[in-house]
Amino acid sequence: MTDGRATVAVVGLGSIGGIIAASLCAAGRNDVIACVRQPIDRLTLERPDDTVDVAIRALTDPAEAKPVQWVLLCTKTYQTRSAAPWLAKLCDRRTRVAVLQNGIGHAAQLAPYVGGATVIPIIVYYNGERLAPDRVRFRRAGEHDLVASDNADGRAFAELLAGTGMRILLSEDFHTLAWRKLLVNAVANPITALTQQRQAVLRRPDVKDLCLAVLAEAKTVADADDAHLRTDEPAQIMATLMTYPPDAGTSMYFDRMAGRPLEIEALTGAIVAAAERHHIATPLNRALLTLLRPVSESGENGLTA
Repeated sequence: MTDGRATVAVVGLGSIGGIIAASLCAAGRNDVIACVRQPIDRLTLERPDDTVDVAIRALTDPAEAKPVQWVLLCTKTYQTRSAAPWLAKLCDRRTRVAVLQNGIGHAAQLAPYVGGATVIPIIVYYNGERLAPDRVRFRRAGEHDLVASDNADGRAFAELLAGTGMRILLSEDFHTLAWRKLLVNAVANPITALTQQRQAVLRRPDVKDLCLAVLAEAKTVADADDAHLRTDEPAQIMATLMTYPPDAGTSMYFDRMAGRPLEIEALTGAIVAAAERHHIATPLNRALLTLLRPVSESGENGLTA
């Protein structure tokens, strides 16, 4: 820290990273560096009540990076390995790495890449859309925008984002909330990606019935994994999804429409993998995983569906 300011490197400037980077720059309390593939010097953030345009410093070569106090890892989960050169240069044992990615188990997954840095998993609730390389749209999708564990590292993350307007929940049961978010993603992401429709499709009665069945399977797995979900969790999740704007997309929907790989392994794949560990059958989740794997692979090969 210098004069109360921290140096913050944001790795990945997509919908999630672009919003968090622009929010930090607009707050003006820290020194923000964007770690990107293409040069960029400004970001425009569309928020519910205003639009802000901010200057941002960017690096395009990991060799130029030095250790920082904070790294915010905002890449897709399948891009984590390709972010390793950035992490190797940005991290030392004093660095905190906040992981703003989908899925569960981030601390173990990141350990080989961060040189002993502290890994802080973060749950992202807000809805982001990348409109252009230098423009992102922020939409709220619930009571909170981000969740961290209620411990020293989580509180430090909340302090880092002070002044950004982000609503941060500190939870004593992060494991349960991570599973709850995974269940939300287990229906919203695969269904919108497969149908190539935004979240309005979840309002169809037949789709809602399918979602409830998928969620019931996933809840059984979460219960076995010591998450403390509500008895009526599937119905509660669907009720929450019905409060989201019908024209809101999901990360997997946007990736599908752009012909990019999908985060299916971090979402449905994580549920199926946990089910296998606990010897639980999940035919519906396994079917979604089977259908979306070739779609994701077509994105990896540069093909469009």
